[in-house]
Amino acid sequence: LLSVGLSFTNARLDISQPGGVHFVGTSNYQFIAQSYPPFVPAIEHNVIWLLFLTFIATPLGLLIAVLLDFNLRGSWIYQSVFFIPVMLSLALVGIIWQLMYSSDSGLINSVLGTAGKPGAIDWFGNSKINLWAALVATSWKHVGYIMILYLAGLKGVDPTLKEAAAIDGATAAQTFFRVVFPAMRPINIIVVVITVIEALRAFDIVYIINRGTNGLELVSALVVQNLVGEGTNIGVGAALATVLLIVSLVPITIYLGRTFRKEMR
Repeated sequence: LLSVGLSFTNARLDISQPGGVHFVGTSNYQFIAQSYPPFVPAIEHNVIWLLFLTFIATPLGLLIAVLLDFNLRGSWIYQSVFFIPVMLSLALVGIIWQLMYSSDSGLINSVLGTAGKPGAIDWFGNSKINLWAALVATSWKHVGYIMILYLAGLKGVDPTLKEAAAIDGATAAQTFFRVVFPAMRPINIIVVVITVIEALRAFDIVYIINRGTNGLELVSALVVQNLVGEGTNIGVGAALATVLLIVSLVPITIYLGRTFRKEMR
C-alpha cells in the first residue's frame, strides 16, 4: 500500500529532497507509458518470458515427469540431476550460466571450438540473443521444479483410472490426456500460478547478467533501477512496481476464479 501511495508522489531517494514530497497524480504513470523508453521493451520481454515458460519449459518438465513415472532403472539419479537446480538461487543459476556462456572460456564456446577466438558467440553480450540465452538458463531451474510437482501428482493418480481406460481400449496417449492429466487439476492450478508468477517477477538472472539492460529489460529490473542508487526516482519505481502488481494479479485472479467456480458447481 505504501508503494502504491508513493507512485502518486514525486518522492526521490534523497531524504532532504528540496521542497519535500508532493502528490503529483498520475504523472509517474504517464511518464513510464509515454516518455520512458525501456518500459515497452520490458513489457514485451516479460510476455516472451511467460510464453517461453508456458509452452516450452513447463511442457518439458511435464514430459520428464511422465518418463520418470515409468520407474526407469536409476530414475532416482535422474530425479536428483533435474532437481539440483531447483535448490539453487536464481542469482547463482545466473552465475553458473555466465560460465557456460562466456565467450573466452565458456563451455558452449569451448565445445564449438570458438572460445577466445574472434568467432566466439557473446551469448549474454549480444542484445539479439541474450534474452533467449537467459530463458534457457531460467528454464534449467523451472523444468526441475515442474518435474517434481507433476511427478508427485502422477504418483497420486488412482491406478484404477488407468486400468479402466486400458480396458476401454484407450491408448497410452489417450489415457494420459483424457484421464490422468484432468485428474491432476490441483497440480495444474499450482503449475499455472507458479509459471505466471515466475515469468512476471523474473529478476535475478537478468540483473546478474547486465543489470537488466541491453536487450534484457524486464519490469522488475526497471523497478530496482529506479529505487536503488543516487538520483533515482522512487515515485517512478513505485509506479512500475504497481503496474507489475496489477499485471500479476489479473491473470491469476481470472484463472483461479474460473477454476474455483467450476469446482463449486
